[in-house]
Amino acid sequence: MSNPPELRVDRVACTGHGLCATLLEGRFRLDEWGYPVVDDARVGRAEGERAVTFCPARALYWSDRP
Repeated sequence: MSNPPELRVDRVACTGHGLCATLLEGRFRLDEWGYPVVDDARVGRAEGERAVTFCPARALYWSDRP
């Protein structure tokens, strides 16, 4: 059985807008420079798709890899 996909951040593409931490409160937080830290990548599909869609830098993506 495969694991469900997890939401990841492309650190190169991310520009530190912080919207992901607002949309995924409790799962993502911002570090001292305003860049996301993923505390829990297991995000519901609808909630994750919303964050992927609204990320200004298009830095969020789904990954099947651990």
